[in-house]
Order: sequence, then C-alpha cells, then structure tokens
Amino acid sequence: MLSARVVAVGFTLLTAAKAMTSVAPNTSSESRGLRAAASRDAYSGSPLQRLQRLSAVPGCVPSRVNDLLLLRPDTDNQCTSEPKEKSNNKHVMFFHGDIQNFQEEMALQPEGAQWLSWSLEQVAFTLGRRFPDRYVWVVRASCMYLHKFSCYRNFVDSNMFGAPEHSPYSPDFGAFRHLRALLSNGMERANLPNPLEPQGGADSIPSGFSLTLVGFSKGCVVLNQMVYELGGARADPQMSPFVKCISAMYWLDGGHPGGSETWVTDKQVLKELAASGVSIHAHVTPYEVCDPMRAWVGREHGHFIKTLEEFGACPSKKLHFEDEPPCIENHFRVIQEF
Repeated sequence: MLSARVVAVGFTLLTAAKAMTSVAPNTSSESRGLRAAASRDAYSGSPLQRLQRLSAVPGCVPSRVNDLLLLRPDTDNQCTSEPKEKSNNKHVMFFHGDIQNFQEEMALQPEGAQWLSWSLEQVAFTLGRRFPDRYVWVVRASCMYLHKFSCYRNFVDSNMFGAPEHSPYSPDFGAFRHLRALLSNGMERANLPNPLEPQGGADSIPSGFSLTLVGFSKGCVVLNQMVYELGGARADPQMSPFVKCISAMYWLDGGHPGGSETWVTDKQVLKELAASGVSIHAHVTPYEVCDPMRAWVGREHGHFIKTLEEFGACPSKKLHFEDEPPCIENHFRVIQEF
C-alpha cells in the first residue's frame, strides 16, 4: 500500500495537472502578449504554480514529439537589479530513467507506484531547488515500453528497451538538432521571453542564453549521443553557436540494458568533449558501477574519467553511498545528492 504521505502528494499533483497543460497556439500577437503576461503572473508563486506541462512538443521533425515539464525559476525570491523578464535566460534540461513518468501514470502501475517520490514532477521540484535561478525542463522519453523502459528514439537510435545505437553528427537529424528545436518550441509554447530560434547561426541565439544538461540512469544515453555528435556539431557553423551555450553536462549513475557503451570510451570522441570547454560531472552509486553482473559499467566509467583527464579536462567525480549496500533507492537518491 502507498503511504499516506505519498498518496497526499499524488492527489495534490493530480489536482494541479489540469493547470499544467499547455495553451493551444494562437496567431494573434495581442493574444500572445496577454497570455504571456497572464502566464508570468500565474507562475510566480509556489512550486506547483510554477510548474507547467507541455504536451507533444515537436523537435526538428514535426512528427517527433516529446512531452515536457517546465518549472519556472522562483523570481520572487531572487535578488537582481535587472528586469525579471530579461535577467534570466538560463536553462536546465533533465532526461529521466526507467520507471519514471508523470505522477498519475506511475500511480496506475504496480512497479511505478512504489517510486512515486521520483516522478517527473517531483524531480522537477528537486532540480528547482538545485538550480533555483534557472528554467528547469524535464524531457519525457517518447516511448515507455511496458510502462517502464524509457526509450529516447527522438535523440538516438534505440531498441524497444532503450539500448542505444550511437552515431556521428548529421546536419539533418540527431540529438543536437532535436534538442535545439524541442527547447525552442517549448519556450515558444510556454511564452518565455527571448526564445531560442529553432535553427540558425550566432544571430539566432538570444542574449545571455545558457544550457545545462542532466542525464539520470537511462537518460544518460542522450548525453552520450551528444558527445558522439560533438565534433561534427562544433564544426557546423549553424550548430556551433548553440553547442557553445552548453555550460555543463551531468551524468548521474548512467545505465541501460545494452552490454556496452554505458559510458563513452571512444578516445577521439572524448578528446572533443575535453576540448569543448563544457564542465563535466559524473556522479555514480554502487548500484551501477559496482554490480558484478555488469562489471563493464564500472570499467567504462573509470575509462571515461581517466581519458578525459589525460586530455586535460578536469571532470568532477563522486561515488555516492559507497559504504551502503547497492540498492535502487540510492540509485534514485543521486538525483538529490549530486
């Protein structure tokens, strides 16, 4: 049975879900202005009031869509002399792991109900405390096979269980292209000021724009694919200005059902990452890197760190809960501890 605390949280979020759905597009500029003003007023209070769900947001291909959760920064508690609308164009994008889903959907699944405290909504709130001055975006995987296996096919070729097949950069498709268009369309749908353009060179990047990427568990396959694309993306004059806005990448206890490439180990690919100037963070737990049945995960993680250091990067790294038995609860808890 669910505890009274979890049930209470579930009912609260279910009630709020209606208010989080996105508004249908409107072609009137006056209507857009009114909606933007109303949106700013509506999302300046408690965390629930600042949370908005955006359904079926398209990426670079209109048929490839992802649901997004947006948690706006708590501007009421920020100290700044700049106008609130223009002072902040900092964003965090989070890619979740298996089992994680919207609160009401997890509550309907026996395997999901016991992990409601790690629903996408709850993770958004956790990240909002970790990054209080930024717009926090939670990207829901486009497919949840059997309601538990997250599959990020819009970003990287994957089988039904979400095991990836990584590939190099293409100017026509791929993780960077989908990410940029998805964020641009999400910002437009949410009526954010100074939105990112879906494509273009340096003049298409809004002033002060920056992006932090966070992958947890299966969600790390998206970050890995971007690393494989990084060299080509940095050489593409249309994509390079966007890539330069990525300030940090966080790998949180990466894992997927494939038998290799849980962590990037290709030296040439990691050389590009080390040279990119991106701040690199790797947080792991014994659940992933100390599992004797999947010993390659720990070896790959070590190779990832060592190779980056050899190329002059200074990745931050931490093994959490190293004195505790490996367990899935601590696997999830790394989201709070990183």
